[in-house]
Amino acid sequence: MAAFQFPGQTNFYSGKVRDVYTIGDDKLVMIASNRISAFDVILPKPIPYKGQVLNQIAAYMLQATSDICPNWLLTTPTPNSAIGKKCIPFKVEMVIRGNLTGHAWRTYQSGNKILCGVTMPDGMKENDFFPLPIITPSTKASVGHDEDISKEDILKTGIATAAEYAVLEKYTQQLFERGKQLAAKQGLILVDTKYEFGKIGDEIFLMDEIHTPDSSRYFYAEGYEERQAKGERQKQLSKEFVREWLIENNFMGKEGQVVPEMTEDWINTISKRYIELYEKVIGQKFIPQELSTEETFQRISKAL
Repeated sequence: MAAFQFPGQTNFYSGKVRDVYTIGDDKLVMIASNRISAFDVILPKPIPYKGQVLNQIAAYMLQATSDICPNWLLTTPTPNSAIGKKCIPFKVEMVIRGNLTGHAWRTYQSGNKILCGVTMPDGMKENDFFPLPIITPSTKASVGHDEDISKEDILKTGIATAAEYAVLEKYTQQLFERGKQLAAKQGLILVDTKYEFGKIGDEIFLMDEIHTPDSSRYFYAEGYEERQAKGERQKQLSKEFVREWLIENNFMGKEGQVVPEMTEDWINTISKRYIELYEKVIGQKFIPQELSTEETFQRISKAL
């Protein structure tokens, strides 16, 4: 059920954590909710300010990379909303990894050195840097889980042409390089992230959120080498802590499993962690803002 009916609205879609309104046939309004998801499940209680945190980090990062490639964003009329150009999306997420961690490490550890058609070097330890970042795309599933896919299969299935893929690859590498530079200024390492692209006519645009803790993983740079040398876990900045809490409480989104009780204290802890993420990632003080539904509607309508 759509919360709003904007002037010129032609469609509405409610995703796991965002509500997307189509205006006419060329614009989108994206509202970042305070919903939180893990293991493809929306958790029962919202996290205060989470939508504002993600929306504002994404807007900051899109602006900081706008010289690399065109992006969808036009304006952010409220703390948790964005208006932008409607693109026809490529049905693939361009995942890029600077370090052997997460899914790549699990694959590697199982004895499989090939991920999405890319061969990973021998003799690596968890969280080591790759000699060069690797691109390991995944399909964008409308239902269920995203699947790994190789460049060859992307071309073979017609998700993108060879010329388009070359552009996607170039933009992905350049955006990741910029993301790493922005992170380094903040004493962070951008470990891995994903980008989504779409087309308007023949032009390729960067879409969606970028370099947010929901779409990326960050390590603290200080002490990274020492932790690697000792084989210790890296100190990271992402929503991994929420997943870890769920796993500890026997929830991984599998059938028959029940989401553990989310106490007020725990909800406030998650909210504080998201605010910490914001301040650490972009180096600015977070100013919490709460608008009424009416005020949100007025501001977005005026901007449209």
